[in-house]
Amino acid sequence: MPLDSNIVDWDGPDDHGNPVNFSGLIKRTNVGILMEGFNTTNTLLGSFVVTVYVLGFAVGPLILAPAWELIGRVVIYHICSLGFTVFSIACAVSTNMGMLIVFRLFQGCFGSAPVTNGKMGRRPRHLRPRTLPGPRHRASSRRVPDRSQGLVLGLLGSRHYGRILYHHVLSLLRETYPTVLLKRKTQRLINETGNTNLRSKRDNGLSTGQLFLQAITRLFKILFLSPIVFVSSIYVGIVYGHQYLMFSTFTEVFESQYQWPTKSSGLSFLGIGVGALLGLFVIGAVSNRIIKAKSKPIPETPSGGMKPEYRLPPLVVGAFYIPAGLFMYGWSTYYKTHWIVPLIGVAIMGIGNIAVFMCIMSYLVDAFTIYAASVLAANTVVRSIMGALLPLAGPAMYESMGLGWGNNLLGFIAVACIPVPWVMLRYGERMRLAFDASKL
Repeated sequence: MPLDSNIVDWDGPDDHGNPVNFSGLIKRTNVGILMEGFNTTNTLLGSFVVTVYVLGFAVGPLILAPAWELIGRVVIYHICSLGFTVFSIACAVSTNMGMLIVFRLFQGCFGSAPVTNGKMGRRPRHLRPRTLPGPRHRASSRRVPDRSQGLVLGLLGSRHYGRILYHHVLSLLRETYPTVLLKRKTQRLINETGNTNLRSKRDNGLSTGQLFLQAITRLFKILFLSPIVFVSSIYVGIVYGHQYLMFSTFTEVFESQYQWPTKSSGLSFLGIGVGALLGLFVIGAVSNRIIKAKSKPIPETPSGGMKPEYRLPPLVVGAFYIPAGLFMYGWSTYYKTHWIVPLIGVAIMGIGNIAVFMCIMSYLVDAFTIYAASVLAANTVVRSIMGALLPLAGPAMYESMGLGWGNNLLGFIAVACIPVPWVMLRYGERMRLAFDASKL
């Protein structure tokens, strides 16, 4: 089939305009700059003021995911950074619980930008040329503080306001969405050559409204029609719900069981923060080693034999850490053992949580490539709803079952979920190929 000379594409696999070929400094800069009380006796409202932020993570992607695909990453990042900063300040100056809840909801909507999108891996030299963006080092680019670390660090400094603002350096952040970059390249070439017949390789001829509708419907179609996306989203949602349930009860548990003063109660988050931070580096390194070992270049496969399922082995191991940490935390707090024991328990849980988040997010990006924004948005919607609602049952559950059996219940649910990673590893490719996102 002859090539159309009016189709604008990358100038070969080493085109420096392609975001996968950005220099390491640019990639690290892009990633780095993106990471940056009320009197009430209502315990349900007290939990909700924590989790309503996560509910915003379910609302934001419904608009942001289509917007990514229409106008690119950078503009949305800047808008959301400004909105997040404004509503963070609004939270700080709130004068009643209602105001705080509403502002935290909007804070979550704008704060969902970094987790709705994220795809800029390094292209390994020994695998060039290739059709897939370099996934081998994508885990490395994700080894940066996630929301868990942001929340933990924030809570260490303040009981009520557990968030760190995203600090964006406007002059350094670069656009990384290929569709938008090719559109700009096409327009530049039209201006230079006067050839109005030029069109981007990714231009499908749809209007902006049609593209927006297509993107938002794609999100729900992928979620409910793709078996692997649905299963992984429910699994991540359960883990996320457990994590935020713990977040909403740490302070009360350590104040009541260990008589920690209010000014020191934020230190109860140190365990899960340390565990999550350790997991980020260990799992990232292990994942990269697995990808390097399995993605040997072979003549028949230009991509080097890379399969998204190679992301999943650490997930199988990490799934055991979550129930182990829950059991240890629950019974150690119930029997009031030394405070270091429950902190070790939640650290173990933190390692398991990060294994789930990192492996599944990287897997979905590798599996759906150009539709990654829609897939991550679908996953974010599910896990955010579960993360916002499940913790509301925490106070009543602990009151009726106690710390020991209450956390045992969570641990048993986590044990029941242990087969899910194995099923994904064993049958993930079949489940993934059962759905063709390109036909949406």
